[in-house]
Amino acid sequence: MLNIKFIRENKEVVAAGAKKKHVEIDLDKLLALDDSRKELLQSIEEKRATQNEVSKNISSESDTHKREEMIVDMQTLKTELQKEEDKLKEVMVGWQALMLQVPNVPDMSVPDGDSDEDNKEIKNWGDKTEFSFEAKSHVDIMNNLDMVDFERGVKVSGFRGYFLKNDGALLSYAIWNYAMDFFLKRGFDPMIVPAIVRKSNLFGTGHLPNEAEDVYRTQDDDYLAGTSEIATMGYHADEVLEKSELPKKFLSFSPCYRREAGSHGRDTKGLIRVHEFYKLEQVILCEASHEESVKWHEWLNRNTEEFIESLKIPYRTVLNCGGDLGQGQVKKYDIELWVPLEEKYREISSASYLHDFQTRRFNTRYKDDDGKIRYVHSLNCTAIPTPRILVSLIENYQQEDGTITIPEVLRPYMQGRESISKK
Repeated sequence: MLNIKFIRENKEVVAAGAKKKHVEIDLDKLLALDDSRKELLQSIEEKRATQNEVSKNISSESDTHKREEMIVDMQTLKTELQKEEDKLKEVMVGWQALMLQVPNVPDMSVPDGDSDEDNKEIKNWGDKTEFSFEAKSHVDIMNNLDMVDFERGVKVSGFRGYFLKNDGALLSYAIWNYAMDFFLKRGFDPMIVPAIVRKSNLFGTGHLPNEAEDVYRTQDDDYLAGTSEIATMGYHADEVLEKSELPKKFLSFSPCYRREAGSHGRDTKGLIRVHEFYKLEQVILCEASHEESVKWHEWLNRNTEEFIESLKIPYRTVLNCGGDLGQGQVKKYDIELWVPLEEKYREISSASYLHDFQTRRFNTRYKDDDGKIRYVHSLNCTAIPTPRILVSLIENYQQEDGTITIPEVLRPYMQGRESISKK
């Protein structure tokens, strides 16, 4: 959430940022509501002060006639005050709804564009895998090696359901364990976080109200999170941290859930787009400095790049255009892995910084060197998601005889085996 003072003083900048993100927002209406809000607050405060003063005078007034007149005036004042309080509640509903719709201002380096098709490639690593034989999809390979069961997955879980089994399950465990070792060496604190969260946490991270159709909701009006960032950001809600505690670096793990409501008919086969998955997420809280945010943003993204490089999977990194930024994101990188059978790159990680957009909503602050209370800045970046990583890994490491070579860094987590073959 942006500061209303910032919006008022930088209306043109905010409007230009919204336009770049292809977000429609009526800032004039918001500022008019804010004027009404402030006028009503001032009037209510003055009437309450008058009410308190009159109450004191009534209790000390000895003249019965005067006391009765004062009581009548008090009742009139009370009626006027109630009307203004009711009006303020009405104004606040509209004000808060519009405030939640105002997007964060994107960085100047963010390119223009309508969708992910317009993202700008800034890095390309590794040679695209070429085969001397007819390559197969991860679906065919995993079915042949008894690593997955989609048919029973659909029977049990419904559309996009799956079972990972045998070496499919073991390979996922290997990736999780290797990722834990890899990222914890970089100073993260590990956390297993809740997947069921209160609605306020999704508003806090900016996933609501804009992504409502893609989120699972329980009968108790709680939600199933689509990323462990959501619970992690709620961890320090309504707290004041010491500057010496910053930066806080979390490596959070949880199951994740997405309805994929906007992708009906897309990627219906395989493990690219599933409703239920697992993710290790890097989350950082740092001091309120643009330079600090930029520094940690680059660091987070590079962590994941190096993790992918250690697996020796070809990838590219793109700078997301304005139309492919979320509401709160100032800047975002996506890392995309090469998928041989599709002959295209597929997103595996997103790295974002958001300044104090989220932490204002969560009321997460810190005390700076001068004793001033400030909102921390937040950043997040996917460490690795499963089972999606299996798509590129298996297709790039497939062999002509139908086996899969296990990446060298994963072999210690796969009982030292060098390959996966049919039982």
